[in-house]
Amino acid sequence: MTSFVTLPVELVYRIMDHVSDFTMVCSMKNACQRFSDIIETYPRYQTLTALDLGYYQIGDARLQHLADALRRNTTFTTLSLSGHSIGDVGAKYLANGLKHNKTLTILNLANNQIRAVGTRYLVNGLQQNKTLITLDLGSNQIGNIGARHLANGLRHNKTLITLDLGHNKISDAGVQHLADALRHNTTLTTLNLTGNQVGHIGAQHLADGLEHNTTLATLDIAHNQIEAVGAQHLADLLRHNTTLTELYLGWNEIGAVGAEHVANVLRHNATLTILGLENNQMGVDGAQHLANGLRHNTALTTLILEYNNFRAVEIQHLADVLRHNTTLTTLDVYGNRIGDVGTRYLADALRHNTTLTTLNLKSNYIGDIGAQHLVDLLRHNTTLTTVSIFMNEIKYATEHEINECIARNKKLR
Repeated sequence: MTSFVTLPVELVYRIMDHVSDFTMVCSMKNACQRFSDIIETYPRYQTLTALDLGYYQIGDARLQHLADALRRNTTFTTLSLSGHSIGDVGAKYLANGLKHNKTLTILNLANNQIRAVGTRYLVNGLQQNKTLITLDLGSNQIGNIGARHLANGLRHNKTLITLDLGHNKISDAGVQHLADALRHNTTLTTLNLTGNQVGHIGAQHLADGLEHNTTLATLDIAHNQIEAVGAQHLADLLRHNTTLTELYLGWNEIGAVGAEHVANVLRHNATLTILGLENNQMGVDGAQHLANGLRHNTALTTLILEYNNFRAVEIQHLADVLRHNTTLTTLDVYGNRIGDVGTRYLADALRHNTTLTTLNLKSNYIGDIGAQHLVDLLRHNTTLTTVSIFMNEIKYATEHEINECIARNKKLR
């Protein structure tokens, strides 16, 4: 009887045609030297650039096989291992593979119970890696010590562009380490710190670290506790920083005072294009401050104001600005309470606006009367190509009429 390991290469190829990428890389690749050599010549393996193991259960043994594959593989550019609970031991295996890998550019290790020790292993691996540009460590447990390890790595790293550290129990002390590293780093363009424990002191550290940074373009610090004082620190940063283009401050309890700080800097800032201020309870005063800032701003294209409990009176201030604004293309007020009256204010203003293309009005207590204002608007406005009105109280016929107008506008683009 012919042994499985002595099968002709063509027959092995036919067998591999019916196995998953996961099995091929993590099991068959390391069965024996002959199989390993055959797989190296297998066409599907040679062209395999992305490996997503999000749906597979992978233990230490298979993870070690995968790490070994990373040492020699010359095709993988993307590896996703999110949600596998690989822990610090698994991080060590992967770090060893990264030391020798020369092709991987994106590594997703989100939700893997990696702590500070595992982070240190990964940083050590990245010191020798020259290709990785995106690292996702979101929803792990790296904490302040892990942030310090990453900061040490960022001081000298010349390739990493995107770093996701969301939901990692990082507080002001950890942010200080990262901010100090950003003084010296010249490649990172995107930093995600959402869902951590950053207060106004941490916001100050970030502002200080980014004062002279000329590469970071996107900062996400949503779902923290920076409050109005933290908003002031970041607003002060925007007075001098000319590279930051996206800033996400949602869910930070900045209130009307924080909105005023942000609005004041919008008068003069010429680089920020996307601003997220979700669920900050800014009230009437905050809405007015933002409107005043937008009157003089010529750069912002996207404004996100979800879940701010804005009613008609707040939205009126913003609507007045839209009459003459020539840069904003997206306005997101999802989850507010603008109602029919607030919708009328927006519709009246947008009759004169020729730049806004996307309007999100989901879940805003809008009835058929408010929806009819949108219909009347869209009969004349040919710029709006996306109007989201789900989760309101609009009759099907009126909703259908709105959608028909939007479809017409899309054809005209």
